[in-house]
Amino acid sequence: MLKKLLTAAGLVLGMSLQAAADPTVVGYYATWKKDQTAGVDLAKYTHVNIAFGEPTANGSVHFVDPVSLPDVVSEIHGSGAKALLSLGGWAGSYAFSDVVKSPAATTNLITHILDLITKNELDGIDLDWEYPGRAGDTCNSIDEAHDTPNYLEFLQKLRTQLDSTFGIGKKLLTMAVRTQPFDVDGAPLTDISAFAKLVDFANLMIYDINGAWQAQTGPNAPFDYEEGKAEQVSFITAIDAWTAAGWPAAKLNAGLAFYGRSTTTLVDMTLDPHNQYQNQSNVVPQGDETDLPAFDACANATAVSGTWMYKKLREQGILTTPTTAASPWVRQWDSTTKTPWLFNPTTKQYITYDDPESIKIKVDYAASRGLGGVMVWALYMDYKNELLHALQTWGTAPAAGKACQAEGQLACNDLSGMSPDYLVCLYGKWLALSCNPNTACLPNQDSIVCGWPKHKK
Repeated sequence: MLKKLLTAAGLVLGMSLQAAADPTVVGYYATWKKDQTAGVDLAKYTHVNIAFGEPTANGSVHFVDPVSLPDVVSEIHGSGAKALLSLGGWAGSYAFSDVVKSPAATTNLITHILDLITKNELDGIDLDWEYPGRAGDTCNSIDEAHDTPNYLEFLQKLRTQLDSTFGIGKKLLTMAVRTQPFDVDGAPLTDISAFAKLVDFANLMIYDINGAWQAQTGPNAPFDYEEGKAEQVSFITAIDAWTAAGWPAAKLNAGLAFYGRSTTTLVDMTLDPHNQYQNQSNVVPQGDETDLPAFDACANATAVSGTWMYKKLREQGILTTPTTAASPWVRQWDSTTKTPWLFNPTTKQYITYDDPESIKIKVDYAASRGLGGVMVWALYMDYKNELLHALQTWGTAPAAGKACQAEGQLACNDLSGMSPDYLVCLYGKWLALSCNPNTACLPNQDSIVCGWPKHKK
């Protein structure tokens, strides 16, 4: 144990403190779920993104789900939050590539954006292009070589017009982005700083990492990944990728999934309860009671999504408490990915999701990395604010110089398993120390150890 390793030689100077206690909290307001959004306490969010308007190839904006924007904006403003209109989304990004390569369509879309902001008293615009230079929905147009540079030029023009029309910095320009920076010719940018200068913040979509489209089960939104299993992408790697490419941490919001995904396995997962990676069928089961068959024009097929809102896991009695499953469901916890999962041995259904425990780990880590806040997909999916309550810990995690209570308590400064930095509570304050060279601080039940780094950065 590290209690024997505490020496003054381990003192780390100049360690950054945690993020401020008041994070940005962005929630997406799905207009097609307006009835389920009723009753949500929007005051718990700082920004609400109304989803979605869809850009068309000529630069106009189409709304699939008719909604009275003035009424929704008024509701959001009445709660004290800022209201933004989000353009794009998974199925609504089909024309972005065509728009940004056309000067006429670019001008037309910017004109429409300015008009929408003015008429509806919006606080700004959120762009959710899935994805520049990379295939998203199969219906989307894509130009691997030019999407990203064209997007930058579009953002420069849009920022200029927003500032000249409404005043410098008066209207927000934000983006929803994937787990890696934008692609050019199949590779993520290594320098994304030019984009960061134009927008107020970006919302990292750190979910839908694994799902029914793969041969094996795996976590929807892993905090960390297990080497050699499923996608080697996680909450940690997403933050690393964007900050390493020059995006300021304070202008990043980490995405949280208030939902899970279900699949059907080919084996009884209770026979290997510590392994959530098992072969699965490509037939997706129905998710919660709201998951009805829907037609996908791109796939030319009708199917269910397998999605389970956290709210429905609680309301339908799958979870009797946030961490207790009702029989025949069995809850397991993955200590590597820091995520819960459920399995029903009768139906062989597996559900990967997030709960208050996994959300708190992510929130604490985001704060420790100096991020600006979090983003939630989607705000109607919580149950009695059980997931949102995790945000109460923002900025309260151990940090050098901050007050502490339990004398001699040890804590890793970084939960990634790659950092040597740790803290000890001495004389009522956290003191910063470091493991030996080439080792990392690793949580070990109620204490910590210095061991081999989990991954190389």
